[in-house]
Amino acid sequence: MKKILILGASGFIGRNLFFHFSKKKKFKCYGTYFRNRPKQKLFKNLLKINLTNQTKVDVLINKIKPDIVIQAAATTSGAKDIISRPYIHVNENAIINSVITKSCFDNDVKHFIFLSCTVMYRGSDKALKETDFNPNDEMYRNYFGGGWMKVFVEKLCEFYSRICKMKFTIVRHSNIYGPFDKFDLDKSHVFGATVTKVLNSDNIINIWGNGNETRDFLYITDLISFIDLSIKNQKKNYEIFNVGSSKNLSINSLAKKIIKLSKKNIKISHDLTKKSLNNSVKLNIQKSKKILYWYPKVSIDSGIKKTLTWYKENYL
Repeated sequence: MKKILILGASGFIGRNLFFHFSKKKKFKCYGTYFRNRPKQKLFKNLLKINLTNQTKVDVLINKIKPDIVIQAAATTSGAKDIISRPYIHVNENAIINSVITKSCFDNDVKHFIFLSCTVMYRGSDKALKETDFNPNDEMYRNYFGGGWMKVFVEKLCEFYSRICKMKFTIVRHSNIYGPFDKFDLDKSHVFGATVTKVLNSDNIINIWGNGNETRDFLYITDLISFIDLSIKNQKKNYEIFNVGSSKNLSINSLAKKIIKLSKKNIKISHDLTKKSLNNSVKLNIQKSKKILYWYPKVSIDSGIKKTLTWYKENYL
């Protein structure tokens, strides 16, 4: 039985990963949280820890001795903070990842999986490959700090991969959505915010900007299946993978789909005084398909239906 440690198990992605691996007989699953402990009964072997503290992290890793560490812990929020307080996604996250990678190296962890993202890519109409990131290109202004922080951690992983036998998987995932997402309008990303607006309105919802910018949306179980296959099929000790639907959907189209599938009669208005994040990225996922034999299975309509059902059961 392999030991797997999920850092940030109280967050959206971490919580779904914890549920998934806790049900698998071939894994003994551990998780961490910092501020808010999940209340679900399934959450056993869950430990509170400040991941910025090197000594405490070293003690934790040495005690558990995990074979696999999934790094899903991060300070995250939505468009409001990305525009007004972008620094909150930089300093603490850089410290956390520096502490964690060193501890995993010192304690001979076999496989480290880092949940990066796609903010380092410049907007493009073509499907971008992993190699299309050019560090000499200027990043979109609102993503500059967060984007370079992610690149820093990717390079940190590459550095350790060159001096030890640990395997590293870098997951450049698109916009993930599903159960346990953030639905608070002050902290949520566009999918969670739109669901909240639709299900709590009777006549009209407001979208920031013109709503024409596009996103690549991926349902949470498709991300989890990718991580399963990376554990099983990755051979090289350092790989970067794009993980998304490889399809783009505008914010307006997303809102219309959520309205239609919620069976509500709601109109859309646009607040053109508010800034929107106009960096539209479409992912090429051929590497993930070729090397790991992974491909997304959940359509956007099916994913929306699943999320709406979960939201109604837990919030309404």
